[in-house]
Amino acid sequence: MSKLIKGTLLLMAAALVTKILGFVHRIILADLAGEEGVGLYMMTFPALVLAITVTQIGLPIAISKYVSEATANRNEREIRNILSVSLWITGTLAMILTPILFFSAPYISTSLLNDERTLIPFIAVLPVIPIAAFSAVVRGYFMGRQQMGVTAVGSVLEQAVRIVLLMAAIGFLSSKGAAYAAGGAMLAAVAGELCSLLFLLVMFKIRNQKNVKKADQSFRYTAGKLLNIALPSAGSRFAGSVAWFLEPVIVMKCLVFTGMAATAVTADYGLLTGFILPVLLLPSFITVSLSMALVPSISEARALSQDRIVLYRIKQALRLSAVTGTLCCLLLFLEGKTILVLLYGSDKGIELLKLMSLFFIFYYYQGPLHAVLQAFEAAGKAMLNSITGSVIKLSAMAGLMLYLESITGAAIGLVIGTAAVTFMHFHTVRKLCHMKLPVGQYAAICLVTACCWLIHTGIATMDAPVRILIIIIIYMFLASRVQLIQREDWSFLNTFKKN
Repeated sequence: MSKLIKGTLLLMAAALVTKILGFVHRIILADLAGEEGVGLYMMTFPALVLAITVTQIGLPIAISKYVSEATANRNEREIRNILSVSLWITGTLAMILTPILFFSAPYISTSLLNDERTLIPFIAVLPVIPIAAFSAVVRGYFMGRQQMGVTAVGSVLEQAVRIVLLMAAIGFLSSKGAAYAAGGAMLAAVAGELCSLLFLLVMFKIRNQKNVKKADQSFRYTAGKLLNIALPSAGSRFAGSVAWFLEPVIVMKCLVFTGMAATAVTADYGLLTGFILPVLLLPSFITVSLSMALVPSISEARALSQDRIVLYRIKQALRLSAVTGTLCCLLLFLEGKTILVLLYGSDKGIELLKLMSLFFIFYYYQGPLHAVLQAFEAAGKAMLNSITGSVIKLSAMAGLMLYLESITGAAIGLVIGTAAVTFMHFHTVRKLCHMKLPVGQYAAICLVTACCWLIHTGIATMDAPVRILIIIIIYMFLASRVQLIQREDWSFLNTFKKN
């Protein structure tokens, strides 16, 4: 079994558990804090992501790439030097950024987010910035080593601790109002991230007992090499994080301008980002895991000049992303109501879910494309694509919300921006790899999807779980018959048989 498939499977298993725990987290939050509490939490969260993005400046990707290459060349001293330089950079940025955000929190909550209640959760989550900065470096190391099991366990541990503390914190603070409930949720997130970091550090200590001397390269040389990859990568994430930070600001300004009350806007934004988007993002654990495993896999093959393997891995990752993403979109569109009721006990927001699921395949396809660009040291081109897509997204959201006078405009604008970035990434990858457009593959996916759609109409009277199971089985069977799913994709089964 290839390292790509093995690493992807480990990450997928952990990501699936993490996603399930994430839904448990949201259900508890919604029950104890209400729609306004979820709205306050989701309006504050993008600011946190933006701060972490600035602190990490794209180093995890660079660490993963260069640690993978150094491992292939058996250069342990270089790995130790990479880690020490990375920790110094992220630690310095965290110490600078955290106090700046603390003192600017009142302005951000009142002037930008138009809701002073966001001040409490905003301040509560600030300690996570230095924790996440150090955690990202250690995660990048384990990803570069292709020791996916460690990062997988760390992610599950983080979510588990977050849920336990969420019930304790919100149960105590919810009586004081939605703002304190959202603040309690943020404190639980900080504690979860801290426990995950401690676990990673323990595992790092256990697996690195040898006393390895530092490499001969200077700090400046190593930092320059890392930042050459990290800064463009950070530019891509920064563009996305800025856009995400501006989303609640634009939503609030535009919908209030149309006559909606601020509390209603907060609730609608909480519905979109706290309930509907998590359902759409649930299947992404497959493609996100694939993307995380793809960078070190391609980097190692390139370091060993295995060009054929590089191209094969790219095609395999894109094929699997297209197949799994299409199945997920199909199920969300056909059985979205069933899924919402199962998860939340209500089908509120079903129209948004069905609308967005028609086009969310572009999101599932985007991650592996971005990973390929990182592995090929084309992070600068990825950054330009992301910036352009962010501008398109925010412009479309603003225009459509003013025209439709509802949160539906934000949902459509989000999909438009995602599709734009995916198309630009795909065009860039094709030019870099001289890869032909897989027209036959896309035609086969459309054919399989159409067949499943027709079959679903014929079994509409059956129970929902039975319908879903039938569609999944038929989709997998047809996809296998037309070679969308190939033998190597199932090779992990042989490993279990041998054991």
